[in-house]
Parts: sequence; structure tokens; C-alpha cells
Amino acid sequence: MDDLIEEGTPDPNSGNAPEFTVSEISGAVKRAIESGFSHVRVRGEIGRLSLPRSGHVYLDLKDDRSVLASVIWKGTAARLAHPPEEGMEVIATGRLTTFPGQSKYQLVIEDLRPAGAGALMAMLEKRRAMLAAEGLFDEARKQPLPFLPEVIGVVTSPSGAVIRDILHRLRDRFPRSVLIWPVAVQGTNCAPEVARAIRGFNALPQGGPIPRPDLLIVARGGGSLEDLWGFNEEIVVRAAAESAIPLISAVGHETDTTLIDFAADWRAPTPTAAAERAVPVRMDLMGWLRQQDGILTRGMAQALQRRGQRLTDLSRALPRPDSLLDAARQRLDLAAAGLAPALRHRATLARGRLDTGGARLAPALDRAVARKRLVLGQTAARLSPATLQGLIRQGRRDLAALDRRLDPARHARRLAEARVRLDDLSARFARIAETGLAQRRERLAALDRLHQTLGYTATLARGYAVVRAGEALVTRKSGAETEPALEIEFADGKLAVTPLGATPKPVPKRPPPNKPGQGSLF
Repeated sequence: MDDLIEEGTPDPNSGNAPEFTVSEISGAVKRAIESGFSHVRVRGEIGRLSLPRSGHVYLDLKDDRSVLASVIWKGTAARLAHPPEEGMEVIATGRLTTFPGQSKYQLVIEDLRPAGAGALMAMLEKRRAMLAAEGLFDEARKQPLPFLPEVIGVVTSPSGAVIRDILHRLRDRFPRSVLIWPVAVQGTNCAPEVARAIRGFNALPQGGPIPRPDLLIVARGGGSLEDLWGFNEEIVVRAAAESAIPLISAVGHETDTTLIDFAADWRAPTPTAAAERAVPVRMDLMGWLRQQDGILTRGMAQALQRRGQRLTDLSRALPRPDSLLDAARQRLDLAAAGLAPALRHRATLARGRLDTGGARLAPALDRAVARKRLVLGQTAARLSPATLQGLIRQGRRDLAALDRRLDPARHARRLAEARVRLDDLSARFARIAETGLAQRRERLAALDRLHQTLGYTATLARGYAVVRAGEALVTRKSGAETEPALEIEFADGKLAVTPLGATPKPVPKRPPPNKPGQGSLF
């Protein structure tokens, strides 16, 4: 202010106070406030809270008597561990400055933290009540966990002891495929990364290149309330409640409670307990299966025994097979005994009916023969020589009429046409026969070529040979070694050989010729 007074332009004649411009007064006030309050820590309750689209945060810090306007610039707001909420008691660290455009001063906040654990718990309880009112913690929303998941997705830090404990416990109980989604488990990046991991696992398609997990485990070791605060964020709770994949929350130790525990389908007191809940013990399952197999075997044996006994009891009430056949055998014997008399009686009745019918048939045949003789006599009487001569003359007249109707020229034309057709058919037949004969010759030549190709003589011409022992073919070395003599056929002839080590058969000596004067050379 002293500098400002020195810079003023007083009127020496009038002796009045110096005059300042509005900007000069505002700049002097700004310098005075910023130099005197360059770093302050203020405790108060968040009142009015404004979150414009620019990303900056405007709020009021108040107590029971005063209000301090405050602002958090966009870059600082993104780094805050606890986003501000209205009614939250906080400790703000920053610097005081002025805003000349409205003649007001404000606190530019560089760090904002809840004022102790009590404030955090109050904010946590308020958030829990809000989310519970939306139904995110209802038991009806929770899904049953799969009995034996094929793939388990784990959302945790890949470098901590938590993931090693989970993998070790799964390997001891029942090894399963595990997909790890690495995330930050504390700090400002914790909440968005955990929510993104939960939604990312749910977005995996069924049957895709990366298998979709059947169960999710969100895990972290123990820590303070501030360390676990990322799992109390609303974005994490909503992602856990929206998960279509059953989710186990294993955050902190048994005494630690976070809001994700209420939204998860099952809360595990520790990460190791989450692994134990995820899969059963394989040895216990094998023992249970053996026990059930024994129960089933005993039940089947008992059921078969009861049914066998029941069948035996029912069989005692049935009659013997011999007694069932006795009555039928007796009826058959009675029927066989009455068959011969019945046949004789039937033959007698048939013979009587035949005699009666024959007696009635003879007079009728006599009458029919007499009628035929009468008709024959009447016909012979009508066939007189004159009648026959008339029929002959009529026939000659009909023959002469037919002969006149026969035209030699017409028959000659028809004969010529028939000869032309015959010549044409003969030529066509000759062509067809020649074509068919050529086709058959070509087919025969092809078959002959195929025969030459497939025959063994063609194979011999390519460098192969046929080995025979007498009339039998030799195809094995072991068989050739036992033969005293072999014959090898090549493409140009046959060659007789003796295998090495074989004992040749003695050649019988030929008797000397009977010619006189010719001696034996041997």
C-alpha cells in the first residue's frame, strides 16, 4: 500500500488525498493477500458445490459464522484421492487470491482431504445409504456362485502377495484356468481401473479367443481406510452390481468392510477364503464320488435281490409246464382217435353222392347226344352237291374280282420303293457296323496296351526280375536261402543260379551211349 501511495499523483496546491484507478486498487489488494496468505490450511464443511463441464470445481468452505469461496482447478481435481461432496468436513490446503472481476477473494485449493476418519466414515455411511436406496445391495440381485468354474477372472495387483495366495490355494484345491486383470489397488487410479476391469471381463464374448470367466474375484490385502477407499467409490460399486458374471469381493482383512462387499454376490473375509469358496476340494469330490458309487452299487444289488426274490415268490404260484400240457395232449389223443372213423364216414357219404349224381347224369347225356345227332343230320341234308357247286362258283367269281384289282404297275412301284428303303437301310447298317467295329478295335487296342502295362513282362523291362524255385515264386530272402537252385527271369531271358550256402542237389549221371566206338568223356 505504501508503494501505491507513493505512485499516486496528489495535488500539491489542494492538499487532497491521492487518486487511484480501480485496477490499481485491485492489484494492490491482490498482491497484499497473496503475499500474506501464500500457503494456508483451512478446515471447514463443504457447502455449495458446483461441477461445470470445464472440469474445474467451485465450492464454499463454511463454518458456523463465515463462508470462504474456493476453487479447484481441473488438473488438481483429477488428482484428488477423495472427490468433494456437499456436507463433507475437509482440510483444504492452498493459497488465497482475489478475483478482480467481482471484487472478491477466494481460496485456490491444491489438496483436499477429509478431516479425519470420522468424516470419512460419515461420507461412507451417506454413500452406502444412497446406493442401498437404489437397490444395489438387495439380496434378490445376487447370483449363485458356480460349483466348479472352468475359468476364474481375478482383478488385483499382479505384483502383490494376494495373487500368489489365490493361485496357490486354487492349485491345492482344484486347479482351474485363471485370467488376471492387473489394476492399481489404491490411490486415484484404483477405482476407475477396477471398474474398467469388471466391465471388461463382462464384455468378453462367449467362445472368443479369450475365454469368458465363469467367476470373478476382486481382491486386495489389508490396509487403512484411506488405502481401501478406492473400493468404496460409486463407480466400483455400480460395476460390481451390474456384473453378469458372479463376483466375489475379497478386499482387506476380515474386519475391513468396503461398499463393494455389499454389491458383490459373496463376500470373502480374505483373498485365500475367496479362492476356497471359488472351487471345491478335488480329493473331497473324489471321495464323495466313491461314496456315492458304493451307495449306488449297494442299492442296485439290493434292488436286484429284492426283485429276484419277488420273481421266485411269484413263480411258485404258477403251475408246472407239464401240467399245462397234459390237458392239451389228452385232447390231441382223443381227436386223433376219432379222425380215422370220421374220414371213413366222410368217404362213404361222398361215394353215395357221386353214385346218385352219376345216375341222374346218364339220361341227360343220352338226350344231349341224340339232339346233336339230329342237328348233324339236318346240316348234312342241306349240303347237297348243287349247293357245293354254287359255293365254288361264287368263290371263283370273288377270286377273279380280286385279281382284277391287283395292278402290276402299282406293285412294281411299291417294290422299287421298298428296294430303295432296303438299300438305304443296308448302307446305314454298314456304316454303323463299320463305326462299331472301329470303336471295338480301338477299345481292344487300349485294353491290350493296358494289359502290356500291367503285365509283369513290362515290369521286367523296367529292371525288375522274377525269382522262381521250380514252379513256385520266391519273394523272401529267407525262402531263397533254403532252396538248392533258383531261376531268375529277366526281360531278355532266364538264368539258373545257386544261392550261396545252399547244398546243390546231385545230378544223376547219364548212362553212356550204346554206340560202339564212342567212349564217355566223364
